[in-house]
Amino acid sequence: MDKFDFNAPAELFPSRNRKIVNKVKYRRFDHAADAIRFAVEELPEPLLLGAFIEIDEERLGHKDIRALYDSAEYPLTKRAS
Repeated sequence: MDKFDFNAPAELFPSRNRKIVNKVKYRRFDHAADAIRFAVEELPEPLLLGAFIEIDEERLGHKDIRALYDSAEYPLTKRAS
């Protein structure tokens, strides 16, 4: 994923896991970096597994989301683990 635009608008679509009370719904973000941070830091793990982020009609699955969050180019401060 070279030259990923972390400033592009993004949409987050959480997984539809029926076993979990899903209080997280579709969300729009002004910046992809915020959507990625929310997905990794705020979504329960089972919801992240089926989630995807859409940016400029391109879908990123949970593995792509995690890879971008873990990359050296990720611009935001990460929550301490």
